[in-house]
Amino acid sequence: MNRLKELREDKDLKQKDIAKILGITQRNYSYFETGSTVLTEEILRKLANYYKTSVDYILYLTDKRESYPPSILSEHQK
Repeated sequence: MNRLKELREDKDLKQKDIAKILGITQRNYSYFETGSTVLTEEILRKLANYYKTSVDYILYLTDKRESYPPSILSEHQK
């Protein structure tokens, strides 16, 4: 199953709900879920933050669903 779809369905959300959170149309979001359109860095970050997971998990680079701890660099950027 697609990770984006899995994450969305785990929260009992519809595509239009996530699209609204991301500020895009439901159609554009559906393209991300089906792999018809490549996820942008901005969308990946928003999704990872919303779902409290890592970009690596969304991209199948890890099977660990937990997000990574904040980096030292991001601590200094606040």
